[in-house]
Amino acid sequence: MDDRFDRQVRFAPLGRAGQARIAEARVLLVGCGALGGVLAQCFVRAGVGRLVLVDRDVVEPTNLPRQVLFDERHAREGTPKAMAAAETLARVGGPTEVVPHAAHLDARNLAELAEGAELLLDGTDNLETRYLLNDYALENDLPWVYAAVVGGAGLVLPVRPGRGACLRCLFPEPPPPGTLPTCDTSGVILPAVGVVASMAAGLGLRLLAAADDLEPALIELDAWNGEVRRLSTPRDPECPACAHGERAWLFGAPAREPIVLCGRNTVQIPAAGRRRPDLDALAAGVAGFARDVLRTSVLLRFSVDDLRLTVFADGRTLVEGTSDPDRARAILDRTVGA
Repeated sequence: MDDRFDRQVRFAPLGRAGQARIAEARVLLVGCGALGGVLAQCFVRAGVGRLVLVDRDVVEPTNLPRQVLFDERHAREGTPKAMAAAETLARVGGPTEVVPHAAHLDARNLAELAEGAELLLDGTDNLETRYLLNDYALENDLPWVYAAVVGGAGLVLPVRPGRGACLRCLFPEPPPPGTLPTCDTSGVILPAVGVVASMAAGLGLRLLAAADDLEPALIELDAWNGEVRRLSTPRDPECPACAHGERAWLFGAPAREPIVLCGRNTVQIPAAGRRRPDLDALAAGVAGFARDVLRTSVLLRFSVDDLRLTVFADGRTLVEGTSDPDRARAILDRTVGA
């Protein structure tokens, strides 16, 4: 392993001591798509000790231009992104233990998935999960790195509880739905993904290896126009989260409503209860009317009408081909039941 990381330890700000800290670290990465794929590659190739991957989605063809851990087979088979990412990262080799979870992260499972983590990484595509990560990081005094990209540009914010701004210092509340550009409305290009995720990865590695000398700031990067801005981010003394201790996303009731996934023409419907579905029985039940039925160890996938449904072992269902939650719920009730 000394030979493997020789060029890394020659970088004076990191050195052997920093590399040793990275090698012992545990990191939680939420989201394995565009940003998450680059982040995962960086941390695995850097030799982080343990990387836990969490993603709720499956690979589909429109992911391939910007999501670097997936190939056409993954898209054709609708492989869960966390599993596809782990498969690709395994070919990189090295000492990192990669632990994938094909799951929807929420307040109910975050503590279990983040157990032992020293750093949280944002590879997500939605604000609700980011506010949840911010709450958890503040509650447990953990650093985390916020990252977001759309079109040709994006933002990065390293958050160190008690030092500099948290996410809610900058954005106290999520904006109303439909007011922000998304990958669906504005598109996204891989160079923007790469530059934003690489900046987030660099800052994340620094937090693990030499956190004491990092001053948090909001960084704006534009890969299309070649522009970079670094904005000072002092703490807001009236921040509801880091100043007043509010944890609305961590201790509030978890969302049970369908979620429209960003840029996917897909609706995620949460599990109806605590009981896990019997995927074998479901597969037998839909065989008489559904097309392209696929049963794997972690999911059941099939097509009905112009929609494709993926039922996961934890009870979640993705309905692809619509962004209408009512239509998604109706097709699920008609084909699978409550």
